[in-house]
Amino acid sequence: MTTPTPPSAFPDVEALVVDILEADSALSTAHVAVDPPENFDGTTAAVLVNRRGGAWIGELHVDQPLIELEVYGPTKQAAHVLANSARRALLAAAGNRYGTNLITEVEEQDGPRWLPDYLYSAANRYVSVLKVFLDVY
Repeated sequence: MTTPTPPSAFPDVEALVVDILEADSALSTAHVAVDPPENFDGTTAAVLVNRRGGAWIGELHVDQPLIELEVYGPTKQAAHVLANSARRALLAAAGNRYGTNLITEVEEQDGPRWLPDYLYSAANRYVSVLKVFLDVY
């Protein structure tokens, strides 16, 4: 059995997810990025996107990154609403093409859960992890 040739470059899945979330009107008041804004204290609306592992399935030409969404808000309730909006927006990306990238499926691995933040003591934070199935050629 031969090993399939990996692509010459993998897409920047963090940037792709940021673009998907930024396009959603329910997230228009939040800072959506990989890094927090300057002087961030965890009490403003923000969705931070990070790849937390995943796997390349060579025979299928599918990258399966695990995407962590750290969602902050001015109150616990506001953070929860924003977390659910971000979750919905990314789940809705399944079946859509973004440039040359096709997201075939999005599967929730760990739904939004309240998680105190050790960096920002006043933060209202929910964290979730979703697996994105991304065709890569």
